Amino acid sequence: MNELKQQEALELIELLDSKKYPAFIRAFNEWNPVDAAEFLTELPSTRLPMVFRLLKKDIAAEIFAELEPEQQTVIIEGMTDREIGIMLDDLFVDDAVDMLEEMPASIVKRIMQSATPETRAEINRFLAYPEDSAGSVMTSEFIDLKAEMTCQQAVAHIRKHGLDKETVYVAYVTDSARVLIGVVPLKSLLFADPEAKIRDVMNENVIFGYTHDDRETVANMVSHYGILALPIVDREKRLVGLVTVDDALEVLETEATEDIEKMAAILPSDKPYMRMGVWETYKKRIPWLLLLMVSATFTGAIISHYEAAIGTYAILTVFFPMLMDTGGNAGGQSSVTIIRGLSLGEIELRDVLRVLWKELRISAICGLTLAAAAFVKVMAIDFRFQLYTVLENGESQNNLLIAAVICATVFSAIVVAKTVGTLLPIGAKRIGLDPAVMASPFITTIVDTVVLIIYFSIASAVLPF
Repeated sequence: MNELKQQEALELIELLDSKKYPAFIRAFNEWNPVDAAEFLTELPSTRLPMVFRLLKKDIAAEIFAELEPEQQTVIIEGMTDREIGIMLDDLFVDDAVDMLEEMPASIVKRIMQSATPETRAEINRFLAYPEDSAGSVMTSEFIDLKAEMTCQQAVAHIRKHGLDKETVYVAYVTDSARVLIGVVPLKSLLFADPEAKIRDVMNENVIFGYTHDDRETVANMVSHYGILALPIVDREKRLVGLVTVDDALEVLETEATEDIEKMAAILPSDKPYMRMGVWETYKKRIPWLLLLMVSATFTGAIISHYEAAIGTYAILTVFFPMLMDTGGNAGGQSSVTIIRGLSLGEIELRDVLRVLWKELRISAICGLTLAAAAFVKVMAIDFRFQLYTVLENGESQNNLLIAAVICATVFSAIVVAKTVGTLLPIGAKRIGLDPAVMASPFITTIVDTVVLIIYFSIASAVLPF
């Protein structure tokens, strides 16, 4: 909350403490449902049911939909079955479904028993859709019109039935079988001839999604076309719901969070950080850490294999961190860019050759730049521009050759790392995996191994052993 809202919140708490409930309700009714939910979240849980009972049922339903599952559970436990049934009738179906998916089984059972048969059937229909599908996030609260209606009749219909709908800015035209045949913005209805038929003013070129489409796909469609709602149809093109812009934003936020967690080698969770316990957080993180640790054993095996080279040129070990970090960072840059492009639909699987060619050119330029910088760093800092170093056993070490090995490895590591960072996410997408899995931690482990092999292969070819 901002400072003004915080001050108002303190005043509301004072009204509650002094039991001036009418004054509290008058002030609280002016709050936006999101701010109101945030205020209720800060109250002690023992106070929530009492405060909630003070609210008008329509306002209470709006605020309830914005609360966290913990607060919703507390409120439900403090309500009678009749009160639960009334609240369910005022909730939009998609909000009710979202609530039930987060509730304990005992609470869900009680809620469903308190619902009317019609509401229960509607909720069960939504719960039957796959979790990540468009059907699971759509709302069935929409305005539908018939093509034979006049614009005047359509406006009257919206006035009569639109108050309880989630959005009335766009109406959808269906035939007798509920098949979607057109769309009419409310603005068009208001400015059209009152006696004109809907079929004459509707737009038949309708953008829509299917109930079993991935929810991220339909959310991206809402964003791409800049629309307030996307109609959702079944396999027979019958209109069954809408994905509104607020639901689309929530989906995109959830998907972005999942991608970030996967890219950080964490199993995705649908709970906020502060609601997850230590043990639950541990279980989300440890599988990938174990896998990455085991895969990193290849690095040790490579170092052991080239033990003789290290014994002759111990200075080679000094550059391990620089080479491995540089390769890992380069691969991470490419993978994050490709993963984001795939997620937004900017990159398609058919673009693999174009993307690879572009990344190869980028890697060549980056590799040459970093190789030149590495040469200056190695000679100026590590060797201080000495061409030869006399070792303790009296033998001389060719610093220039070692610097050449470092530079060649840097260039090769950049090219290989960016190639791996490009191909792995696209390959994952091709076989049906989430490209975010092939993010920095996974790619870094692979690149570390490859960079060491390149390093010692070049050193073995250039340096005398």
